[in-house]
Amino acid sequence: MTVPTRIRTSAKAVVLHEGSVLLTRNIWNGREGRFLPGGGQETGELLPDTVRREVREETGLTVRVGPLLWVLEGWIDDPGPLAAENHHRVEIVFLCTVVGSPELLGGTEEDVDQIGLDWVPLEKIASLESLSPRYRDHLALLASGDIPRASYLERRSVPSRS
Repeated sequence: MTVPTRIRTSAKAVVLHEGSVLLTRNIWNGREGRFLPGGGQETGELLPDTVRREVREETGLTVRVGPLLWVLEGWIDDPGPLAAENHHRVEIVFLCTVVGSPELLGGTEEDVDQIGLDWVPLEKIASLESLSPRYRDHLALLASGDIPRASYLERRSVPSRS
């Protein structure tokens, strides 16, 4: 059976504070994983507004949106026999800074699989197995203090969630 493909655009935040990056902890496919805060863009919403809204909902923090870091594109080739649709994802990642106190964590509309939030030192990112390699390798480069030029990170296929 062929299922339709839905394109989902989302905005993600690399929130830095005193040498650490803010990550969400989630249960994903039965395992604990770490993710950048952010989420789906709504119709008529500009990407910087999306990232501000999503970070506020998931973490409780207000952020100032800075430069574009990465655009990651990928899709699920085989979503499984029970899937209603395929997903083609486009994630736009911005560098962000906290406005106010970074200790006041606690989102108002956390994702259903979200179980926590952590400030992770950048020097520990390279060995953080619970963070996707597609972000881990690029985040580790931020430990040097240099802000990279925006990059397009193509990923042809994302593993299915089965």
